[in-house]
Amino acid sequence: MTQLVTFTVGGNRYGVDVASVREAVRAPRRTPVPLAPPEVDGLANLRGQIVMRIDPRRRLQLPPRPAELRPMLIVAEANGETVGLLVDEVGDVVDVDPDQVKAAPRTLHPSLRTYITGAVPLPQGLLLVLDLAALTAPAPTSPQHEGAPA
Repeated sequence: MTQLVTFTVGGNRYGVDVASVREAVRAPRRTPVPLAPPEVDGLANLRGQIVMRIDPRRRLQLPPRPAELRPMLIVAEANGETVGLLVDEVGDVVDVDPDQVKAAPRTLHPSLRTYITGAVPLPQGLLLVLDLAALTAPAPTSPQHEGAPA
């Protein structure tokens, strides 16, 4: 049995492995990071620990979060560091039998299949399973972002 922490972003339900999640908190104030990639929303001070805030909306090709919506932060370990995933709402921890997880639909855009590893049909609707390591990994650097601006 696998346990997934569930949450919503842009009206869609997602889940990540509970083993990588430390906690869920109201998103603390952010400090912008100059020249950061678009998915990096900034840094946050979480009880003395500096945590990078990642906005999954960019990578999942979702519209920006409405300004009036105060996000939650799922604090997790990914790629050897502590990161904060900005989400609209945190749900429950659900037990999922590995046989319930279906492959990501082939109709999904190839760029999204990098992050969405599967789907679980639940009574409340479809739960998309995210690869937290892929979602929070640095994007490949393009030549225009290397070095000083021209």
